[in-house]
Amino acid sequence: MISKELEFTGHLIDSMIFTKVLDTILELEGEFEIVEFDVGKKKEDYSYAKLIVIGKDEEHLNKILHELHKLGAKIPEVEEVELKEAPANKVLPDGFYVTTNHPTFINYKGVWMEVEDISMDRVIAIRNNKAVCISIGEVEKGDLIVVGERGVRVIPPERPRKSTYFQFMGGSVSSERPTEEIIEIVAREIVNLKKNGGKIAVVAGPAVDHTGARDALAGMIRDGYVDLLLSGNAVAVHDIELSIFGTSLGMDIRSGKPVPGGNRHHLYTISKVIAAGGIKKAVEAGIIKDGIMYECIKNNVPFVLAGSIRDDGPLPEVITDVMEAKKEMKRALKGINMVIMLATMLHSIAVGNLLPSTVKTICVDINPATVTKLIDRGTAQAIGIVTDVGLFVPLLYEKLKEIE
Repeated sequence: MISKELEFTGHLIDSMIFTKVLDTILELEGEFEIVEFDVGKKKEDYSYAKLIVIGKDEEHLNKILHELHKLGAKIPEVEEVELKEAPANKVLPDGFYVTTNHPTFINYKGVWMEVEDISMDRVIAIRNNKAVCISIGEVEKGDLIVVGERGVRVIPPERPRKSTYFQFMGGSVSSERPTEEIIEIVAREIVNLKKNGGKIAVVAGPAVDHTGARDALAGMIRDGYVDLLLSGNAVAVHDIELSIFGTSLGMDIRSGKPVPGGNRHHLYTISKVIAAGGIKKAVEAGIIKDGIMYECIKNNVPFVLAGSIRDDGPLPEVITDVMEAKKEMKRALKGINMVIMLATMLHSIAVGNLLPSTVKTICVDINPATVTKLIDRGTAQAIGIVTDVGLFVPLLYEKLKEIE
């Protein structure tokens, strides 16, 4: 048997952190002894726990410690972070540390510094005396890379001290809750966030166009509720198709019936935009007169359109190199405080993987599996609202205007 003393500090009880700690130890067939436990007296006060974790051997103990590290475990003695040089571009030293999406700190030269741009499944490098979170593709030969977990601290999410919608709904999925009430609460969160200088990104799938939610989303962009749009070729194509031909994927949105020859409309749309020299020039030329992309151009709202192997065209602004698209999305997401994901599984999961756990995340989809997969893939802070975006977005926009 081999043991290690650990400490935990924070809102350990009401955030269920300590329960998760003990459950993790038992699930991994370890043992524990609680040495000290001081409970915070007021809701703002932190609790403190010291316990001894026991494993069958060093390998077993390290397996337990690896999981407890994600829950904020601290080794009492202060340890300097371990660094090794990257032997080549995109090549990492053995035992490199893999990040979570939670706030992370490293003890470098006796100072605890926060890791910048934290997101999951990346590595930590020291650059210009700063700790930065980078992908494998960004690793350069000679980079000092964090290896192991010594000198690394993770701050897991805690229950907010003030009552909010996200306090009770984070990481949950349900289609049983009263949708209109939820939408009003979300609208209030958006208004309060914007009043405090916060920024909101929308991740949209083509169902926004097909279900009639397009005008409401365009209105949200026009009225300043959206600071960034992340999407793909399809959303932009069908949004512009609606502006030019009044159809989305060849269907009349009002009747839901296909229009004669409508199956060619999206290709005509792509051709017109390419001929104009891009979306912005098509807006300036009066070819695109309304819609999501129109409002982005007119209101200087940045957008990133990530390409797919399924794309027709694509439009000139679509980034067809997916690694470049990911880099651009990551860059654009800096400073974003809330992300609203609308009916797109692949883009939602992709964006979720780029977000810190501190970003408020709402995923709206008619398919509950979309939200479940998003959460299962690490975006545990996401709130799932199972409903039709064609109902959700217009009602959300209506509530926003009522509250304002």
